[in-house]
Amino acid sequence: MGDIGALVALLVVAIIGLSVLLYFIPVALWFQALLSDVKISLIQLILMRWRKVPPSVIVNAMITSKKAGIEITRNELEAHFLAGGHIQLVVNALISADKANLELNFKTATAIDLAGRDVFEAVQMSVNPKVINTPPVTAVAKDGIQLIAKARVTVRTNIRQLVGGAGEETVLARVGEGIVSSIGSSLSHKAVLENPDSISKVVLHKG
Repeated sequence: MGDIGALVALLVVAIIGLSVLLYFIPVALWFQALLSDVKISLIQLILMRWRKVPPSVIVNAMITSKKAGIEITRNELEAHFLAGGHIQLVVNALISADKANLELNFKTATAIDLAGRDVFEAVQMSVNPKVINTPPVTAVAKDGIQLIAKARVTVRTNIRQLVGGAGEETVLARVGEGIVSSIGSSLSHKAVLENPDSISKVVLHKG
């Protein structure tokens, strides 16, 4: 019985040791990368663990980009991850932009991502403009009559101007200001009702 107990204990220790070894040396992940023609060594995968970078995130991103014909280096992906970026969103954005013939490089995509914007959604909005509805805006014309207006705004993202540019909340705020300004400068509420396009002109003029 003692020999059996010792054998079981040894087996348990061996299994735990093997699990720890495979965690730090992700052979399966390395083999998957090898089959996908992604050049990365076991040493590099081990070092990722020590740098607290999930090897699977980097390898999967490299495989995805490789299949799409987009060259991104391991160092670039690691650096972006360590900077707090979203690897998969950036890769998906680059692939989507490439398919839509949009000019977007890794540096620009990561800058957009680190600025707190959803870079993949931004690319989608460059291809398919998004329609957003403003909340009801209350304004008073010069004749003292109060009007409540709503607007539908079509937004198309300009990738080159996205970093530091206006987000959806800013767009809604500017449209709201334009509506208030347009109605407030009208001599009567009837003029607004008869020519609602005047509001659009003011909003567009304000940018």
